[in-house]
Amino acid sequence: MTPEQYAIAETIGLNLFFLGIFVFIGLAIQDVLKKGDVPKFGRVFVWLVLFLGCAGFVAKGIIQFFWENNGL
Repeated sequence: MTPEQYAIAETIGLNLFFLGIFVFIGLAIQDVLKKGDVPKFGRVFVWLVLFLGCAGFVAKGIIQFFWENNGL
């Protein structure tokens, strides 16, 4: 494999790792919310914060992709 292919594989692997981490965090939060009998407002707030964290990570990836392709 060439160094460029290693870099691509590393990037894809790292992104999949972070996706898995977010899924496990979501499953853990869902379990805690069910067992803790949290009110609906609290559940909505927790999921909103989790979604914003994921959205920030995705936005960072998109911005980084465009910057790298434009030579910045």
